[in-house]
Amino acid sequence: MTGLSPEQRFLNHKSGIKAAGVVRRFGERLVPKLYAHLNPMPYARAVAMELMLAESLRKRGYVVFGGH
Repeated sequence: MTGLSPEQRFLNHKSGIKAAGVVRRFGERLVPKLYAHLNPMPYARAVAMELMLAESLRKRGYVVFGGH
């Protein structure tokens, strides 16, 4: 979880700032239609929704990395 926008967080990953290696190596772009309806979201709700969202994306064929 972060207070940064998805765009800024992605740029940080790509430039090596608190970066996930998988994003730095393989990340190509964001897909705003997948998350635009979720922002902004209170932290507590984001924590509760993280697992559910990761599973939903996996079922739709997306690869999801991290501690989900």
